[in-house]
Amino acid sequence: MKGTPITEQLYNYIVEHFAQEDDLLRQLPAEAEKRGVPLIHISPEQGRFLQVLMKAAGAKRALEIGSLFGYSAIWLARALPEDGRLLALEAHPLHAQLTRENVARAGLSSKVEVREGNALDLLAALDPGEPFDFVFIDADKPGYVAYLEHALRLVRPGSVIVGDNASAAGNVWKVDAAPDDEYIRAIHAFNHRMATDPRLLSILAPISDGMCVGVVIK
Repeated sequence: MKGTPITEQLYNYIVEHFAQEDDLLRQLPAEAEKRGVPLIHISPEQGRFLQVLMKAAGAKRALEIGSLFGYSAIWLARALPEDGRLLALEAHPLHAQLTRENVARAGLSSKVEVREGNALDLLAALDPGEPFDFVFIDADKPGYVAYLEHALRLVRPGSVIVGDNASAAGNVWKVDAAPDDEYIRAIHAFNHRMATDPRLLSILAPISDGMCVGVVIK
């Protein structure tokens, strides 16, 4: 195996030193679970990783596809400058409501707009004349390639696009052995597109369940 295995001790060190949650972020998952929301949000070190990428890209306009209960939206919005804006798209009414509520609790309502509805419809209505500097895709996996198509239409050279769950729980390499597994096939197709599209310079970063990161180069 290449690289250093992430032991529990090393993971705790990373989070403690680089990605500590504040009281609000620590509370949100348990509160969301009580309201029937699945706990499939990003981890703290992923939140910090996204912030590092946003700062490196100088992001002022960010787009999130799939907000769940707003945990990742808070990480993203906190990395924006004072005049920065995040547009979060969420299909599920309860999830959209919780995102609005939690963003407001974080004092970020002026920076975050939550639009409820089918992501493909919402994306199709966006104007490419106002490009995004950063796009985070973390929604239904069969939609990933289509979301990427829209993202590429809506960004500029130098923008960053990130897709979560890019390792498919460590199983993405099994695509040929699991032809009936829609989840694996969808993630594999997304990764392949990120890796081969000439407009992108990309890498799959083995952080949490994998994050496929691409910089728009043309």
